[in-house]
Amino acid sequence: MGKKPRSHRRKKGDTDNIDAVDDVEELSLSHTIVTVGTEAGDSIFSKDEGWSIDDDAFEEFDGDSARVAEAWEQKLQDSLAMADEFSTEKRTARREATLRQWFKALTQYAFGSYETVESKLGDIIRACQFSVRSGTPSEQYAACRVLEATSVLISDEEFFERVYSRLLLRVVQSSHRAIPVRIAALRAIGMTVFIGVDDDVVTEQILDLCEALAQPEYRGETVPPVLRAAALEVWNLLATKLDALYISGKDDVSTGRGLMLLDILVECLEQQEEFSLQSAAGECVALIHTARLQVGLDSEEGENTTERKFCLGSWEGSEWEDTMSEIEQLMEMLSNQSGHFLSKKRKKDTRSVFRELLATIQDNEPPHQVIQFQGGSLDLQSWKDIIALNFVRRCLQGALQIQLLTNPTLQAIFGADGKALHSSNGGYSQVEKRLFLSKSSEAAKSKDLDRSKKRRSRANAKNLFLTNDDE
Repeated sequence: MGKKPRSHRRKKGDTDNIDAVDDVEELSLSHTIVTVGTEAGDSIFSKDEGWSIDDDAFEEFDGDSARVAEAWEQKLQDSLAMADEFSTEKRTARREATLRQWFKALTQYAFGSYETVESKLGDIIRACQFSVRSGTPSEQYAACRVLEATSVLISDEEFFERVYSRLLLRVVQSSHRAIPVRIAALRAIGMTVFIGVDDDVVTEQILDLCEALAQPEYRGETVPPVLRAAALEVWNLLATKLDALYISGKDDVSTGRGLMLLDILVECLEQQEEFSLQSAAGECVALIHTARLQVGLDSEEGENTTERKFCLGSWEGSEWEDTMSEIEQLMEMLSNQSGHFLSKKRKKDTRSVFRELLATIQDNEPPHQVIQFQGGSLDLQSWKDIIALNFVRRCLQGALQIQLLTNPTLQAIFGADGKALHSSNGGYSQVEKRLFLSKSSEAAKSKDLDRSKKRRSRANAKNLFLTNDDE
């Protein structure tokens, strides 16, 4: 293999130029922070093995929340103990394993108080900057996911300023970066703004970025469909913080951001081979439609003050009526998706998603999603809550319920009571679950024997019928 031209070589020790890194590998679009690779036990600072959600603390301490919190805090401290020495490790595989372990610790072991995370925040940010600038694409992806998980715990405007312009924004804008890395950086930006930034100027700035990335081309380069879908998902998340008038209203001064996005959403829904882009566009339409209903009638549409105040908004007679009619027809087609060119699972998912979206657009029916906990359930009945929940779920992966039970910020966003959801409420203990509900329980064995007996009886009856025919 020939040498690179001298102008393309990176000077030794030049890690300050974030755009100087050439990707030497391609990441799969399905790559995640838990992709099988180097085990967590091979990381720099810890010998903790495995990746699954750690429920052993609950079993070991039998509901003693104080001892559970103490154990998790100790695991968190052990994982982040030597974060300041991260850049001294030369092997990228071990750095990536360490980042994955940090992600697990931040999502599963950060319990209530975040003093440990705050004390190590500077080291975490510097480590992620080092990985993004000098690591492989998989290490860069892991670094962006660590920043996203950190923002769920202690995000604020200072954190946003430290990671946005000098790091994450440049990753998103770099077309030579691996696509999953750009998506992870964009989602980290969205989560940081959603959780900890209340500045309207910053929110509008990120919305502008998402709208630009949702276009077919950005900075003269074709935007991959999955990146367009991620941009719409981040736009949906941040739009949940906006007033309905700012999304779907119009006055003499301005027009809602969502209304100006409708033409792009039509084009996204027409992309037959990109389900992620279609579903993100569909959720965006549902959010815009819901905001339109909340805005109510315009002053020129209502006959009197009472009608303008209490009637729902409508698309009829507006300049976007034809566009919404076209969107409704596309969703109608997708809700009845068929054809041999799609798998059964793909057709099932498409129909399920767009039938729920179509119910909102045609009949103004709110969505409904329930999350079950040990002591109760969390009932969500608006697109704002469901969009935010899906985004947070994808960020935290298997640790969603742990954070909903312990994270006061998430509890405030979704209106959840952690103590009530975590209460046993007369349910089974871990021992009782194994005794009564497991596959080795007496009830399961009895049911299995009963099925075997019925199966044998049917076989005997069939054999007897054949024997009688022979006679």
